Amino acid sequence: MAGYGAAAHTGQIGEGQSIAVFGCGGVGMAALAAAKLRNATTIIAVDLDPKKLELARSFGATHTVNPDDGDPVEAIKALNGGFGADVCVEAVGNPKVLEQCFYARDLAGTVVQVGVPTPDMRFPDIPMIDFFGHGGALKPSWYGDCLPSRDFPALVELFLQGRFPLGDFVSERIGIGDVEEAFHKMERGEVLRSVVVL
Repeated sequence: MAGYGAAAHTGQIGEGQSIAVFGCGGVGMAALAAAKLRNATTIIAVDLDPKKLELARSFGATHTVNPDDGDPVEAIKALNGGFGADVCVEAVGNPKVLEQCFYARDLAGTVVQVGVPTPDMRFPDIPMIDFFGHGGALKPSWYGDCLPSRDFPALVELFLQGRFPLGDFVSERIGIGDVEEAFHKMERGEVLRSVVVL
């Protein structure tokens, strides 16, 4: 829900627009799927893990960028004809990644932070002239600005119509005794989501 809402509600990604999603865990994958659902044309997945980038294509990514291969900001601009993306979603919870999102978006574009930071993290050191000169919007996205009573039924309906791949987010089914290890797998980036089956 958080990633879907970050792209669809907070970022308001729309038909024909471009989006760059930084971080391809469960939240980032949901943002990619939302962008595909809303007919964005350039959907860029950004992650350090080649396996996640490969998986991102199945969730709607039209392009992938690995920051280990070079500056992700320049790569995103190159994929958008020299301009930034209309929407950049930060799904990591990291100040450096948020700064990359800021510079990777187009003038008057939108940056959405849905990645949860730790209490000690600080906003990136962005010169005020850059903040002013880029225009647009910087938006935090608490749980994707979703309303469960509105959005859960809508996502279920989209799933039943075959338009949103909810089932693809389930990496494994586990017993109640495997919950702790499942959290460790998620922290290591080995799974998108583990589902407890009783």
